[in-house]
Amino acid sequence: KVLQATKEGPQRLREGRIRTSPGLRTDSTRPGRGGGMTTIRQILAGKRDVYTIDPGATVLDALRLLEEKNVGALLVMKGPSLAGIFSERDYARRMVLHGRSSKETPVHEVMTTDVFTIAPDATAGECMVHMTDRHIRHLPVLEDGRVVGVISIGDIVRTVIEDMRFTIRQLEGYIRSGG
Repeated sequence: KVLQATKEGPQRLREGRIRTSPGLRTDSTRPGRGGGMTTIRQILAGKRDVYTIDPGATVLDALRLLEEKNVGALLVMKGPSLAGIFSERDYARRMVLHGRSSKETPVHEVMTTDVFTIAPDATAGECMVHMTDRHIRHLPVLEDGRVVGVISIGDIVRTVIEDMRFTIRQLEGYIRSGG
């Protein structure tokens, strides 16, 4: 199942159907909830490729790709459609703890299928709230029903820190100018 953020909150979508909504709209006067923060689209502009794997590939193939690309998760794509996500956490919890063979197990048997996605117009702060609330480290970004990127918790933390530094510099300048 795929979840998409909307202003009404997360919605479960029917399997095989991905819908894109605009970023969450929040009260921009509250700190960290919108108001001038960097958007996911802006973060994606500086990111590298999206790495994907077929659901029928073996877990060993997925692990090799994770290591080769130095990433923590792969989008599992069935043609142009997002079928799930496979992460290091999936490997640890669904393979290692159950004694399964990486050479024989297909990715679709251990991937996360209940995927939450976000729109490119959402802010870094909104994304951070969803990632924190849902205990997830990677969010696929969908626009017009197609995958346009992946955001990691590291991307979000880095961006939020940059946004805070910018705000601090602005406030310092305002104070120095005599308000």
